[in-house]
Amino acid sequence: MRIRYGYRIELICAHDMPLITLLDVHPSRRHDLTTPDEMRLTSLADPSRPIAMTQDLDAFGNIRRRMIAPPGGIRLESEGIVHDSGEPDIVNPVAREVSPSRLPDSALVYLLGSRYCETDKLYDQAWSLFGQVQAGWPRVQAIVDFVHNHLSFGYHFARNTRTAAEAFEERIGVCRDFAHLAVALCRCMNIPARYCNGYLGDIGVAPNPAPMDFNAWFEVFLGGRWYTFDARHNEPRIGRVVIARGRDATDVAMISSFGTHTLQRFEVVTEEIEEVPMPLMPSMPEQFDARPAAA
Repeated sequence: MRIRYGYRIELICAHDMPLITLLDVHPSRRHDLTTPDEMRLTSLADPSRPIAMTQDLDAFGNIRRRMIAPPGGIRLESEGIVHDSGEPDIVNPVAREVSPSRLPDSALVYLLGSRYCETDKLYDQAWSLFGQVQAGWPRVQAIVDFVHNHLSFGYHFARNTRTAAEAFEERIGVCRDFAHLAVALCRCMNIPARYCNGYLGDIGVAPNPAPMDFNAWFEVFLGGRWYTFDARHNEPRIGRVVIARGRDATDVAMISSFGTHTLQRFEVVTEEIEEVPMPLMPSMPEQFDARPAAA
């Protein structure tokens, strides 16, 4: 299947304002893009003014861009089409946990506590809740089920400073809170877990009337590979397009600004494009070689 994705974000600022963004489709999905995922920048005060931008990979392998928003503000936008298998998230109930002593070096950081995932505060609760659950996939699924049922979702519950431990106590949150709590509980059980954000449209599910937004989910390392889990929706979904991965939301902030600004516009789109069947070629009359046969 093909998925159309994109965003348009406008920030108003009075003075030059440095920005760092993580808004590009992740390198692991670049081969699925029909065209390069290029960000366009426009000065809101003077659309003809060029804005310089640099690009590199951050410490977690995400595509990072740097720029300076001019006085008056800036528009950031991009759109594209990505090919997707159309298959839901992989489910592997027999995937086993990997002992910390046998984990690859790259996974070790995802065992540790982080800014929004305080393993020290949740350790006792985690082992009390999941210590007797079968290790491996069943244990991770039990954590996902618990978080899904323990927290109440609501956009009006959003608070960008809420941690996993606070979400556990308050029992409310948005998708990032669901992901943070599930990540923290997995790490408490010695299961590497990393935070992800990206595009997730209403493909294969009932349409959500709320305006589209970026989504947060998480991945765990089981049986020698990473698997996708989603405590907010708690069902395999179709058409995830990852943008960034990290320890928690600190590492994957989509926009980091260094100055005072106002968010004037925020639009996100993720939707399946209907495949248009190719027209049948008209039948052609049989062709004959009109040259005389050789004597």
